[in-house]
Amino acid sequence: MNLFHDLLGSVPGIEFVSSVLDIALVFYLVYRMMLLIRGTRAIQMLAGILIVLALFAVSQENILNLTTLNWVLDKFVSSFIVILIVLFQPDIRRALSEIGKNPLFFAGGRKRGPTMYDEVIRAVTRLAQKHIGALIVLEREADLTPFTEEAIEVDARVTAGTLFAAFLPSFENPLHDGAVIIRQGRISHAGCFLPLTENPKVDKALGTRHRAAIGLTETTDAVVLVVSEETGTVSLAFQGELRRGLDAVSLRERLMELFGPRRPAPEPDGDAGR
Repeated sequence: MNLFHDLLGSVPGIEFVSSVLDIALVFYLVYRMMLLIRGTRAIQMLAGILIVLALFAVSQENILNLTTLNWVLDKFVSSFIVILIVLFQPDIRRALSEIGKNPLFFAGGRKRGPTMYDEVIRAVTRLAQKHIGALIVLEREADLTPFTEEAIEVDARVTAGTLFAAFLPSFENPLHDGAVIIRQGRISHAGCFLPLTENPKVDKALGTRHRAAIGLTETTDAVVLVVSEETGTVSLAFQGELRRGLDAVSLRERLMELFGPRRPAPEPDGDAGR
């Protein structure tokens, strides 16, 4: 091993290449970690931890000399690794699971996405056939937590049967009144109330569901599917625009445009909102 190390050390520029590779690997791992926790409460906890570390830094004797605060924070920092593991246990478990399924983190290696979208499409198609009104939100980058605070937490796997059952109109079904939010491949919450659009140019014939779908997509990057109770029409709202009259094929194409791998979010269609 020593001979191998000496041979590498004699190669010109090997230390520079090693340093660049080291920094690149650390940067990539941090980047992938941020992708895993974005839009979750973990990102808020991470911000809180960074604030605590900043306070610890400025409370040092050579800066503000806050002796008591520094002593308290020193106990926190000394157990920093343990605290991180406890706070981020669900995210660490999810990250390790992703690595096990896809060691190189390639987006194309994930096979759950299309299956989830197929379940959503089957549910929407069935709801439309039965003329059952529905509002399904697919979260993207923006955190939709503010719209779930008074909703019903579900945390269920996305299946056509579950989505269909959530919107069955019945006084004994508390889930059907409001929207369902799908977050990170799971049904996160049901009975969510969304903000209505205030755009005066929106078609006056549109009901509350469609106005809520447009309203949410005006302020976030979410995608919202709407099933009309009166006509059974399927619509998709994105970036404040509404595309109506979608069938299973056109809906799948649109979802793949918005959520497919390595494709940027497209500009709103010119005929949207008609």
